[in-house]
Amino acid sequence: MVADSDSRIAWHRAQVRRHRDTLRHIETAKFTVGENSEPRAIAQTQKTVADLKDKIRQSEQIIALHDRQTRRPLATDLRSLSNIHWSDWNSYGTGPR
Repeated sequence: MVADSDSRIAWHRAQVRRHRDTLRHIETAKFTVGENSEPRAIAQTQKTVADLKDKIRQSEQIIALHDRQTRRPLATDLRSLSNIHWSDWNSYGTGPR
């Protein structure tokens, strides 16, 4: 993986990894330990999962916006280049004009 020059984006990428690992841990714990039958614990787990998914979604949106603004097209064939709106792309990464 390429290192990010923007520390904010690097932080969001690390958060996505951390939250996905936590979600994976919660899901595997259901199968290895079993699900808790206490309604309060079930509600807390569902709330935690929903919060983690929301945080992942928000970080992914920020990362995607950054990637759209700063990354150059990887392919150079005519079809890939015809789908790029060059007026929206800024090579210096300073954001939209």
